[in-house]
Amino acid sequence: MTADSLLAISDAIHRGEHLGITSICSAHPVVIEAALGLASDSGKTILIEATCNQVNQDGGYTGMTPGAFRRFVERLSARVNFDPARIALGGDHLGPNPWKQLPADAAMKKAEAMIRAYAEAGFTKLHLDTSMGCRGEPVALGDQETARRAARLAAVAEEHKAGADPVYVIGTEVPVPGGVTHALNDLEVTTSEAVFQTYEVHKAAFEALGLQAAFSRVMALVVQPGVEFGHSGVVHFDPGRAHALSESLRFLPGIVFEVHSTDYQTTKDLRNLVEFGFAILKVGPSLTFALREALYALDAMADILDGHAPGGTLMTAMEKIMRAAPRYWQDYYSGNSTELWLQRHFSYSDRIRYYWPSEQAKQVVSRLQQRLEGRHIPDPVLSQFLPVIVAGGSYNEILTASVQNVLRRYEQACLCM
Repeated sequence: MTADSLLAISDAIHRGEHLGITSICSAHPVVIEAALGLASDSGKTILIEATCNQVNQDGGYTGMTPGAFRRFVERLSARVNFDPARIALGGDHLGPNPWKQLPADAAMKKAEAMIRAYAEAGFTKLHLDTSMGCRGEPVALGDQETARRAARLAAVAEEHKAGADPVYVIGTEVPVPGGVTHALNDLEVTTSEAVFQTYEVHKAAFEALGLQAAFSRVMALVVQPGVEFGHSGVVHFDPGRAHALSESLRFLPGIVFEVHSTDYQTTKDLRNLVEFGFAILKVGPSLTFALREALYALDAMADILDGHAPGGTLMTAMEKIMRAAPRYWQDYYSGNSTELWLQRHFSYSDRIRYYWPSEQAKQVVSRLQQRLEGRHIPDPVLSQFLPVIVAGGSYNEILTASVQNVLRRYEQACLCM
């Protein structure tokens, strides 16, 4: 997918058409393969994004560089006979966040190396996120400094881009990569004034570096329209609260809004978001949440087929893995021992997704797959544990169907009907 294909979305929105795109933010092979399979059936293009923590020049938590991530996605596309020309790759939260414990100069040098790697790997869509403070700085930076740092990264991307010109996403009101830890009752919708301020300071910062051509390819601003999720709750989209924000798009030709944390919204919520100009819908945790539900259910069904009650083998193994390496959940979850246990396995933020790439997790999942190889799961057993799956199938088919059930909400929301 070229940059022109993405820019066409903003053109359609400004013509009054209903058109959006799902941004699939996951590095899990089952999720990506499920998304590719669904897009193949619909004939549509697909946008797959990697975050700065998942994929960077140091490998991220997946162990993949941007170039390796591209090859990984292309291998999966070949497996399902999906044309790689219909895939747009994006980089999410590209900035100093993985190195914010360093002084700003050192962190920004790492961020420059990262965006260079993304650009050289031919990523089409680059989200510039330099809003976080580094060592000795405020937690959140002001618009002016954020814009200056974003332009600095764009200059690197422009110098090292491979193939087609990339498009950019900017915005200072971005959620923290990895999920929120604050209460959901203090969620504020972005104001129109903040939108115009963000646009103007970034335009000035780009122009100061001679990047007018790059700024002409800024296609979206990240805003908060009033959607979020916590460990066990979801704030659903209220069009009334976002009306003024949506109206501000009339004064920003070529621009749409990008929304993070759309996970767990209803189909109606998602469709209303697109209708109001929030045309890029990012989703990630709810996809791996559905995958985790299916894996735990398959583990229980394997025990049922062996003639005894579920023993929670997979859950027990994942608990041990997460407790042994708490870095991905301990700063996000809080409470007593029972509350922490529930959050580790069932939180909507799905921090367990960081552990599936580990060798220990791969081994226990592989053993589960081997237990179910060639075995038929009776429909009444499937209905007990996965009632949303209407018919049986193989281990892989059940995992795929669970992820695609979530993605179909986005497919229905993004297209004109």
